[in-house]
Amino acid sequence: MSGNRFNGFSNHGVGIGLRIPHYKEIFSRKPVVDWFEIISENFMCDAGRPMQVLERILEQYRVVQHGVSMYFGSVTEPDPEHIKRLKALVKRTGTPWLSDHLCWGSVDGNYTHDLLPLPYTWEAVERTVERVKRVQDTLEIPVAVENVSSYAAYNDSEMTEWEFLNEVVVRADCGILFDVNNVYVSSVNHEFDPLDYVNAIPAERVAQIHIAGHSKYEKYILDTHDHPVIDPVWTLYERAIERCGYTPTLLEWDDHIPSFDEVHGEALKANRYLNAAKKSNAAMVGAA
Repeated sequence: MSGNRFNGFSNHGVGIGLRIPHYKEIFSRKPVVDWFEIISENFMCDAGRPMQVLERILEQYRVVQHGVSMYFGSVTEPDPEHIKRLKALVKRTGTPWLSDHLCWGSVDGNYTHDLLPLPYTWEAVERTVERVKRVQDTLEIPVAVENVSSYAAYNDSEMTEWEFLNEVVVRADCGILFDVNNVYVSSVNHEFDPLDYVNAIPAERVAQIHIAGHSKYEKYILDTHDHPVIDPVWTLYERAIERCGYTPTLLEWDDHIPSFDEVHGEALKANRYLNAAKKSNAAMVGAA
């Protein structure tokens, strides 16, 4: 990536996911929200209720698309019809970038509807890079790949997860959707230092950051997006912002969804760190 193609989008600030339980309140109150993230697959249609909702949202808010079924690491080629419909939605929303997960989840046209971790091998790097480049070239907008949470590891892996992520984004010349909650979840499940991950990523390629809550069990934690963000995840987020600077940030809350105000209020806690980054950057510019 020559420079950082995401620099121009830092004004996006803090967003939240567009979720059905909040539709009524959003349309009646028209609250001030920097942007909404939509799940692309929920709106890849030509008419009906989803399109009516999307058009109303686009009249008032900025939208960024996030996908859950591209499966960049799958052996199976991406479905051309899926890409065609996705491109039509990209043009409709004007999304500044498109994100999806660095994972696999399909075999021979059969879909697991899950985000399965990849083996961190050179073969997987090459296959994933080819997929990401093809999608990015076809959609004609920047693509950002998201690190997933994981609960099992492959004996065949030849590098760490963050080394794998770095190889993919540099070779594909794409961005990163950096999910700091996923880093924390995986670090507990696999017993590594999450700061090693945060400190290793190429900060200039981070387009967006996800924060979220999770569920803790006796022997592992699960990325459930149904709780507020815990302090250790905020600590990782703070470090990520120190490295990446002022970066569009989204709170994910996808189950046991509370009121709009509660979700939005939790998301806005990120401003404490984003504003510190903005002041730091201003101070450096002034000193120069």
